[in-house]
Amino acid sequence: MKTLVCDSPGNFKYIDTELPSLKPGYSIIRIKRVGVCGTDLHAFDGTQPFFNYPRVLGHELAAEFVAGDAPGFQEGELLTVLPYFNCGSCVACRSNKPNCCSAIKVCGVHIDGGMTEFLLVPSSSLVKGEGLSIDELALIEPLAIGAHAISRADVQSTDTVLIVGAGPIGIGIVEFALLRGAKVILMDTNKDRLNFCKAYFKNIDLVNPLEVDQVNRLRELTDGDMPSVVMDATGNLKAINASFAYMAHGARYVLVGLQLNDISFSHPEFHKREGTLMSSRNATREDFALVIQAVKEGKVAPRKMITHRLAFDAVAERFSSLTDPDQKTIKALIEL
Repeated sequence: MKTLVCDSPGNFKYIDTELPSLKPGYSIIRIKRVGVCGTDLHAFDGTQPFFNYPRVLGHELAAEFVAGDAPGFQEGELLTVLPYFNCGSCVACRSNKPNCCSAIKVCGVHIDGGMTEFLLVPSSSLVKGEGLSIDELALIEPLAIGAHAISRADVQSTDTVLIVGAGPIGIGIVEFALLRGAKVILMDTNKDRLNFCKAYFKNIDLVNPLEVDQVNRLRELTDGDMPSVVMDATGNLKAINASFAYMAHGARYVLVGLQLNDISFSHPEFHKREGTLMSSRNATREDFALVIQAVKEGKVAPRKMITHRLAFDAVAERFSSLTDPDQKTIKALIEL
């Protein structure tokens, strides 16, 4: 079978690999769609933490069940995958937090992922498609990242939530903040992404720090209070550090994006606000179920995010173009 390997930063190559063999506790799936994530882009350009080369990328997956010991799954059935393979015994797993397992193996990051024709995965990682389309199933994982972040922050209808970063993860956070009835503000320096979100959402406020004084604008939009929840969906060090200044007194700040370097902030300013700083990592099966139900009910329409499609045979040649600002990429899907 054909497999696409990122063998070093900036380099993809196709190789022929053996079909996976079944073993107890595992299933074989046929990959149909792979969503391109910021993690994949960072791995390609050499800036992804917790990463080694060579690696087969891809963790946003839609697939067909082929064979295995997964109860209730039939050959040809559409599914998605919970791509965070946890140990089941560490302190996080015992505390029902498998998404931050101390020995976690994320498919496509720590171990080889879905940019291949067939993939062997733990049967426990399979998630039923519930009648969703192949495209929708490939977008469940990034939306679940957003749903998990909203859960981490315990967003309420009384909150004003500022999301910094208008990419796919930021869009997912917006979706689930709105479903909780919160007031939402979305910030980005990318005018094209803000314009996309202006058309995508009708009931949020947009802020571009390159065009306005963002602190004063946030005060205006919150009647002087500032946001009660701030979420970074950029992973950009400058954006992360700057966002401490956007917190209301008593606010929660959630780091969803991941940064290689140390963050820094004024302790007195953070302390006087009695601020809460937390991270949000991956997602849980419960988050996947929440997202799937929201899509089934028409409350979230993920296919609106898709701006680009790549045939699997063209990925090596075209992948780098996805970071070209002129392409205005929001979400790209690889089709097998």
